[in-house]
Amino acid sequence: MALLSLKGVSKGYGEVGKRTEVLRNINLEIDKGELVAIVGYSGAGKTTLMSMMAGLIRADSGTLMFDGKPITKPGPERGVVFQNYSLLPWLTVYENVHLAVEQVFPTWSEDKKKEHCEKYIAMVSLSAARDKRPAQLSGGMRQRVSVARALAMEPMMLLMDEPFGALDALTRATLQDELAKISAAANTTMLLITNDVEEAMLLGDRIVPLGAGPNASLGPSFAIEAARPRVRKDLQHDPFFKQLRTNVVDYLLGTAKAARRKDTAVQVDAVTSALEPAR
Repeated sequence: MALLSLKGVSKGYGEVGKRTEVLRNINLEIDKGELVAIVGYSGAGKTTLMSMMAGLIRADSGTLMFDGKPITKPGPERGVVFQNYSLLPWLTVYENVHLAVEQVFPTWSEDKKKEHCEKYIAMVSLSAARDKRPAQLSGGMRQRVSVARALAMEPMMLLMDEPFGALDALTRATLQDELAKISAAANTTMLLITNDVEEAMLLGDRIVPLGAGPNASLGPSFAIEAARPRVRKDLQHDPFFKQLRTNVVDYLLGTAKAARRKDTAVQVDAVTSALEPAR
């Protein structure tokens, strides 16, 4: 049985008559231990999709199941890493992580909580910065705190919403490599939302493209048989990765062209209707 299962999930926003259907008929299964990357355009509904998986918003239709139970609200079994860090600015690195641990494991002794926090702070290479506050950290370091905090909750699955999207290229590459190591060490099921095909190929066991919106839906699943962690330069020269990139990009471009054609047809119909004489 899949750890996470979505069947026929749809979601829209807006008033009746002016409603925009963002996602339509989303079907997805993720097995325990997988790292699945969903790749799509900005504005296609990736964050909406992840928010439903996290239990932050409700779907209009369809079913979302986690570990055999319906997803109805947020829970510690699903850790979330956002693009904007979401750290409490008045707390140190250690205190931000400790707060999460306290919420999930309130019966633990203080010594055990401390050891647990230190373990995950070390995992993201921030032991030297444990007593610094977010304002004293770089963007990459803040994101590492966010990852450490989520992992310290020992979730069954980690949901990551473009976690490196706001970072410069060098920092992004460094954290991608760190995440690959963390994934191997923690053996946590992960879902990565990204608009970067290279990132998805570097980190994922599977890539699932999300077509252009509105009414975006998931495309075919592209399995990546190469072992992780992967060598970055292989993505540029290995025939398998070159073909994989082509397949994913071609699918996304195809959905964008189809969406533009549909939008043009709708506009033409609207103009034609406006010009027709009243009957």
